[in-house]
Amino acid sequence: MGLQPSAVRPAVAAGQDGWASLFASAFRTSRNPMVLLDAHRRHVDSNGAYLKLLGYNRDRILGTAVWEFVAGGPLVSSQEWARLMATRNFTGEVGLVARDGTVIAVQWGATAEVVTGSQRVLLVVLSTSRWGKRFRRDILPDQPPGSLSPRELEIVRLVAMGDSGPEIADELHISHDTVRTHVRNAMAKLGARSRAHLVARALGDGHVLS
Repeated sequence: MGLQPSAVRPAVAAGQDGWASLFASAFRTSRNPMVLLDAHRRHVDSNGAYLKLLGYNRDRILGTAVWEFVAGGPLVSSQEWARLMATRNFTGEVGLVARDGTVIAVQWGATAEVVTGSQRVLLVVLSTSRWGKRFRRDILPDQPPGSLSPRELEIVRLVAMGDSGPEIADELHISHDTVRTHVRNAMAKLGARSRAHLVARALGDGHVLS
């Protein structure tokens, strides 16, 4: 998509087996906007939350290059996009132009895979702002990836489905502070720089929706 190179942060490669679980369990039903792009940054599929975010119907989106909805147009070249896909996990921030002309700042995480012989990129949006808010969250540079605990997996799965912190706390009968602690711990273990990056990593690895 149209990305600012300074806002794009490559990450560790995702696993190979998360896609079936992803589409079966989250892509259609999550309240988080999600879109599937091809190697040329064209929309292959999108969920209802993504369509609602931009205010367009599915026919207007499918087959269209994502940079058509990016404020200022494509901000990386085709070669730069190919290099990002080769990292297989990357995150960033971009302004999307909704149907009503509003520019929506979004923080997203992406994971790239080869599906039925074709390259595909899953893009997950978690944080949005219509006032240009920045979303960057830095992590410790030497933080190694680790395995999530059953509780962390449970909470990340609920985040992926679009539940808010208070909703998760209510469902699991724990405090909101405890939810935040588990999210922070999961981010540190997976080397995620944001909640969107965390969800994209967990979905791509097939951990959340199995």
